[in-house]
Amino acid sequence: MLTQTTTRVLEPSDLGAALAVLESEPVDNAFVTSRVQVAGLDPWRLGGEMWGWYTDGRLRSLCYSGANLVPICATPEAVRAFADRARRAGRRCSSIVGPAEPTAQLWRLLEPSWGPARDVRAHQPLMVTDRPSPDVEPDPFVRRIRKDEMDVIMPACVAMFTEEVGVSPMAGDGGLLYQARVAELVGTGRSFARIEDGKVVFKAEIGAATPQACQIQGVWVAPEYRGRGLSETGMAAVLRYALADVSPVVSLYVNDYNLPARAAYRRVGFQEVGAFMSVLF
Repeated sequence: MLTQTTTRVLEPSDLGAALAVLESEPVDNAFVTSRVQVAGLDPWRLGGEMWGWYTDGRLRSLCYSGANLVPICATPEAVRAFADRARRAGRRCSSIVGPAEPTAQLWRLLEPSWGPARDVRAHQPLMVTDRPSPDVEPDPFVRRIRKDEMDVIMPACVAMFTEEVGVSPMAGDGGLLYQARVAELVGTGRSFARIEDGKVVFKAEIGAATPQACQIQGVWVAPEYRGRGLSETGMAAVLRYALADVSPVVSLYVNDYNLPARAAYRRVGFQEVGAFMSVLF
């Protein structure tokens, strides 16, 4: 029996079918789902194209192609098709990120033409919880950042990004896109911090949010405050906000070599349920 397959750029009229694929794996797909639920599939509003992989006329897999290249519910056949399209288009993204297995396959196919990468993080444990831990008391001083506190939170955000990614977010466009993203998180009430004497000592954001699941990102403790347990109590506070106000399931992913962070997140109530992979350019 012949099976007809095709891949194409999705249009706004494909929104319902795309959301059905995205919402089939709400935790893995939280980042892209949150963007699509707000912006739809119009490339200008979405900040990139959404590619669809069809089998026998049915949409089965997706790939978001914007600042990140993200395979979504991608079968091996779909990954090969997405790699062909990405190779023809040329690299426009700053990273490839997604569930470890399809992302690894995608990178194997793209590396000959897109490589070398600046960094490859092949195994980043995906951690999930739907309840707070009874063993860690939330930090009562962690709170939402106000819109008039952008000048307070920005230095901490830049420090976190530079430390985590290895390059400053202020390079290139002078940080305009990054500042806009931070302002968006602050404006939507998804940026949290503990501030002492006008300085951020702990911060984290709910970077992606859907009615089904949300994702915590950007966890950072000021270097001189590390080793005091602030990451645990701070995360417990952010988790409390997330479960109460955002989604019934909360996730994050972390570098596998960051053993202290993984242990801290486990104490807060997170469990490792899978893995992501990131390729940074």
